[in-house]
Amino acid sequence: MAAIQPGAAAAGGVRGNANIPGLQQWIMEIPPVTRAWIIGSVAISMAVQCKYVAPLQLYFSYKSAFQNHQPWRLVTAFLYFGPVTLDLAFHLFFIMRYSRLLEENNFAGKKADYLCLLIFNASILLVISPLLTLPFLSASLAFSLVYIWSRRNPSQRLNILGLVNITAPHLPYFLMGFSYFMYGGWDACMGDAVGAVAGHIYYFLMDVWPREMWYPGASKVEKGNVEGPIKAPRWM
Repeated sequence: MAAIQPGAAAAGGVRGNANIPGLQQWIMEIPPVTRAWIIGSVAISMAVQCKYVAPLQLYFSYKSAFQNHQPWRLVTAFLYFGPVTLDLAFHLFFIMRYSRLLEENNFAGKKADYLCLLIFNASILLVISPLLTLPFLSASLAFSLVYIWSRRNPSQRLNILGLVNITAPHLPYFLMGFSYFMYGGWDACMGDAVGAVAGHIYYFLMDVWPREMWYPGASKVEKGNVEGPIKAPRWM
């Protein structure tokens, strides 16, 4: 029987584990807030898939969250995208792309401000959800980021499936129209529309209102140099 060379065995072990550091490095390259959201979403979906928890324990309602003292629903409603399917992968792609673009570019070095963006949009969605019966708000929150990114990159051109060329500001409307025609009318795109509303409120307060703000006695230099009201508190 031929002897196994120690060097060969070591080399084989290195090759066998070569993908692990690469995966870890790829995960660590994701900005921290986006990374935490993705990991939380995958963990929640896997827990449901393995039947450790049920979706009925995760959705948001005022009665369950406040009257029944189940505050975790304020968070899990934004983490659960559904079972482990292609739909989950699709939503994770949206988070990976647009949340990462915002966090790396518009919020570079301002993780706390980006977290405040998510909290602000999530708060708006929590207020709206009982009016429209939206128990899970993860997709709506992700869509609000798509809307904000599209408005902050008006000249960016996008190619959809190699068939349609649009500019970034038209992306939310294209996606809502796609959902409307492909998945069955208003109910299919209602979550996206609500996310667009939340995103527009944030965009207006942070981008439009400071730029257009005017009051008697303000000079042209002062006009537009006012920061938006949504900022992280000092303790963050």
